[in-house]
Amino acid sequence: MDIQEQPFFSIITVTFNAQAVLPPTISSIKAQSCHDYEWIVQDGASADNTVTTVTGAGVPGTRLWSEPDGGLYDAMNRAAAKARGRYLVWLNAGDCFADANALKRLKCAAASDNPGVIYGQTQLVDSTGRVVGMRHLAAPRELSWRSFSHGMLVCHQAFLARRDLFVPYDLRYRFSADFDWCIRILKQAQAVAYAGDRPVISFLSDGGLTARNHRASLGERYRIMCRYYGTLPTILHHIGFIPRYVMRRLKSLFK
Repeated sequence: MDIQEQPFFSIITVTFNAQAVLPPTISSIKAQSCHDYEWIVQDGASADNTVTTVTGAGVPGTRLWSEPDGGLYDAMNRAAAKARGRYLVWLNAGDCFADANALKRLKCAAASDNPGVIYGQTQLVDSTGRVVGMRHLAAPRELSWRSFSHGMLVCHQAFLARRDLFVPYDLRYRFSADFDWCIRILKQAQAVAYAGDRPVISFLSDGGLTARNHRASLGERYRIMCRYYGTLPTILHHIGFIPRYVMRRLKSLFK
């Protein structure tokens, strides 16, 4: 890819001491049938072999920076500022594209009306790459900023924003800045495209900043929802979440 050429996708992976979980991510990028991308790796000055793993991977269009940062969302802001692609794809270390045609399906979904957002479904995988099921919140076939009053309906990795709509992640939120960011992007987007019912992302189910800080993340999401949708509607929606939570717990107990 010529340095002046704009790729369709900027695949962005933020890393810190991620050597052990990067290989599946790298393999899934290299396997894509659509090659219209650059791969940006924003590394937080890792002490392991993350950097050499990236440089030795042979992924076309790799662009790597390794420098101290202020945390995940600060690193994501830094990476987005360097991106050249038309759409931003956030693919965390350990997460993968669901199959070799995932990028192709996402690009086809965007072909008609230059949407501000392309989004799709997410499946969950364990540390061995085995599919353990679909994400408990399925992405709806129609999406607007109001949809997120029901929770994070689209996994961040399966939510692609057109780069010219990018707004920095709000660093006041340590664990749920992605939730706030998706709402702000959707408020700007004049068109939104759904990539179909087949999963586009395989999400690592046993890791991630939000998963490790679940209660704090929920508290931040509650405040974000109150900010955009009002306190009373948010309280009512949360009452409606209780049966959904109970059903999930019962399913996990009887697996």
